[in-house]
Amino acid sequence: MDLVALEEIRRVKFRYLRCLDLKRWDEMAETLTPDARVHYGTPSYGEPLDFDSRDAVIGFLRRAVGPGVTTMHFAGHPEIEIDGETATGNWLFQDKVIVPEHRAVIEGAAYYEDTYRRENGSWLISSTRYERLYETMTSLKDQPGWNLTANRWGQDPS
Repeated sequence: MDLVALEEIRRVKFRYLRCLDLKRWDEMAETLTPDARVHYGTPSYGEPLDFDSRDAVIGFLRRAVGPGVTTMHFAGHPEIEIDGETATGNWLFQDKVIVPEHRAVIEGAAYYEDTYRRENGSWLISSTRYERLYETMTSLKDQPGWNLTANRWGQDPS
């Protein structure tokens, strides 16, 4: 097994997640191939979200997960298979999305199913998809003592 490629693939997935949580959209775009296909199987939007290009994914995330929304993604247990210049991977992940504007917290877990492609010497995500194992949504109206006391972007969290 190509251990260097394996580590590079791990790093590109972790970078994707870090950039998502820190809202570094230009840097996140660098983790995806231009023709990346994405399927987010999350019930919160009423139907799965499907995108057929890097620009479409990043455009959606810029609008949907702006500074007023706090996200946190953990991923681990990678199972990665490399075949020359392509690879596949599965990752268990857990996330939390805090949306103060709607007084809601969404939490869930799923397995990412990814494909990767080496382009110009760098591994990139060519597709990523998931269907939820579970997802919960908590209305903060039901928890009057809940208070967001800080967020990274210095916005008024109330």
